[in-house]
Amino acid sequence: MTTAASINPDEAAFFGALADDWWNPKGSSAMLHRITPVRVAHIRGLALAHFGLDAKSRRPLAGLSALDVGCGAGLMAEPLARMGVATSAIDAAAQNIEVAVKHAAAGGLSIDYRNIPVEDLAATGAHYDLITCLEVVEHVAGRDTFFAAIASLLKPGGLAVFSTPNRTPASWAVVIAGAEYITRSIPRGAHDWNRFFTPAELAEALSNAGLTPGEPSGLTWRPGKGFHIGSVISVNYFLSAMKACQV
Repeated sequence: MTTAASINPDEAAFFGALADDWWNPKGSSAMLHRITPVRVAHIRGLALAHFGLDAKSRRPLAGLSALDVGCGAGLMAEPLARMGVATSAIDAAAQNIEVAVKHAAAGGLSIDYRNIPVEDLAATGAHYDLITCLEVVEHVAGRDTFFAAIASLLKPGGLAVFSTPNRTPASWAVVIAGAEYITRSIPRGAHDWNRFFTPAELAEALSNAGLTPGEPSGLTWRPGKGFHIGSVISVNYFLSAMKACQV
């Protein structure tokens, strides 16, 4: 893979080294496995509402094309494909793509996986109805380049969904101190708190790229309910953005 402005080689190497353990629900990606069902349900609901699709369908997102940016080994790409989406997925780490391709093949899923920077994919002229970018923006290098590429890849009338940790004392306590150092449910060194986006900062970056951001929704946890979507955005949040239809 060629050097790209959006990619931090150290970040790509860090997560690529975890590739073989990605699908182990009790391994280094255990936290991702725990939150994936909540992510999938939330993105499904957003897409159904945005595109006016039938929630009762067995493949409710059939007819849509989607791109999962920073896909890892496919934890989001595979559910998208199962919901009927023509799914593509990219990652900066070749090791992740290798594992993702093998896992999808074993499950009989057709997913277009590529080890390619987002700006290089945008240069091909590809376009998608839905773009997901989950726990990725805090790891990118050239942020302006990254968001401009996503805006270019999104079709007019399309929907992009992001999730990322907020930059607050609460997120430092939960994500860095708690998850990385105390419980070790996230690999130590996976995050740099100073690179977290606040919702206002992420909304501004998306607006500057030509997208229209919505209101954030929080990803939170509480006893008896587990992980769920709510109004508390102090630790982690989702932010969706739309691309205006051409006149």
